[in-house]
Amino acid sequence: MKFLILVALFGLSLAQHNPHLKSGRTAIVHLFEWRWADIAAECERYLGPNGFGGVQISPPNEHILVSSPWRPWWQRYQPIGYNLCSRSGSEAELRDMITRCNNVGVNIYVDAVINHMCGSGGGEGTHSSCGSWFSASKEDFPSVPYSYMDFNDNKCKTGSGEIENYSDPYQVRDCRLVGLLDLALEKEYVRGKVADFMNKLIDMGVAGFRVDASKHMWPGDVDSIYRRLNNLNTKWFPSGARAFIFQEVIDLGGEAISAQEYVHLGRVTEFKYGAKLGTVFRKWNGEKLSFTKNWGEGWGFMADGNALVFVDNHDNQRGHGAGGASIVTFWDARLHKMAVAYMLAHPYGQARVMSSYRWDRNIVNGQDQNDWIGPPSNGDGSTKPVPINPDQTCGDGWVCEHRWRQIKNMVIFRNVVNGQPHANWWDNQSNQVAFGRGNRGFIVFNNDDWALDVTLNTGLPGGTYCDVISGEKQGSGCTGKQVQVGSDGRANFYISNTEEDPFIAIHADSKL
Repeated sequence: MKFLILVALFGLSLAQHNPHLKSGRTAIVHLFEWRWADIAAECERYLGPNGFGGVQISPPNEHILVSSPWRPWWQRYQPIGYNLCSRSGSEAELRDMITRCNNVGVNIYVDAVINHMCGSGGGEGTHSSCGSWFSASKEDFPSVPYSYMDFNDNKCKTGSGEIENYSDPYQVRDCRLVGLLDLALEKEYVRGKVADFMNKLIDMGVAGFRVDASKHMWPGDVDSIYRRLNNLNTKWFPSGARAFIFQEVIDLGGEAISAQEYVHLGRVTEFKYGAKLGTVFRKWNGEKLSFTKNWGEGWGFMADGNALVFVDNHDNQRGHGAGGASIVTFWDARLHKMAVAYMLAHPYGQARVMSSYRWDRNIVNGQDQNDWIGPPSNGDGSTKPVPINPDQTCGDGWVCEHRWRQIKNMVIFRNVVNGQPHANWWDNQSNQVAFGRGNRGFIVFNNDDWALDVTLNTGLPGGTYCDVISGEKQGSGCTGKQVQVGSDGRANFYISNTEEDPFIAIHADSKL
């Protein structure tokens, strides 16, 4: 009997590692701070047709509205309740988006903020996205309702009530993270309220959750919440399917709390991935691209099936979180395209692409003083729509990296080579490398300060292929470079170090 219970529990957690991507789709995009109406339209006009598997959305529940600084992005991470009206739109718009994205094969993953409510200095009144009354000082959130009894004040053993020592796992999980009111998740009542919130979203059709600040919650507490979650909506998912869980645990090694403590519950964000990849592409600390032959678990990352991987995210592109200045973002467009292409070509982990907005940076002593700036907004603080330009890029301050040809085409590359092994590695012992994915795809990088000119075994059938970085296949021709693969699978590659995009990618579906 004990064995059967163990098998059942193991099966439940294993199910939470499955993103339930529709057949032929492999990558997720984070449409950071987008409105629900814009995401719905993007699913139909772009994400669905171009093979994207899912969207991570910003927290959908009611949050504080901050007037100073004016409407920062982080106000979304200060909930005051679980009603579904946010800066991104109403509950009806959220429901419409989930339905429309599911109908074109694109899953929705919700950023769930369940560790805390708003900051202790969040004030009181109705300055929330749903207009609900709350009092941070009295720990009174009637729209849930939560009272002072539902927080960890008595459990925290520091004088300030704040986390004072990150080497103490009790403080990290029982005290306030930067002043945010820490929920008592060991209480059955609180667990029930959190599960009700998540279950409402599951019933609406979401495929899973990014769980914010997971290292600040005890694994046993979140496990208890996950066990209360409904199976996914059978209108779009198989009977008995469990929500995909990926948990934010910043662990660069040497932390008091490790990612390994959470991998049995779902996937975990592998922060080492982007930090190391950024260092490699920036060629810092003597790192070389040739060193990545054993990229993935060989670099000390968590097991492949446990990892959610990304080059950058909404925190570390602003200098928060993990990775520091090594993180490659849209501000370094050339390196960013190369790093994202490397991630999408490589089989390790569940890949997520970042889609950002611009802000006016003000770097003082290496720190951006404007890291708080919210999304492109109107005068009343409402988020601007995402306009699409004639060349398919976005306007009004929205960066939309996922619409960059090179990144979109690499999402398609990942779909085409899915399930194929990492193969036919080549390197020049410096920063020129190439690798294939079985007989379905091949990619070549030149991150050296001199030209690459080499003939390589691609593993692909003979023929003419369109490079999907400089262009793509269109009808019976290529809009960019062509690559001739001989009957022996070999092809010559020339990549100048001065090119805008010093890399080439070909795959089975780019063959003429």
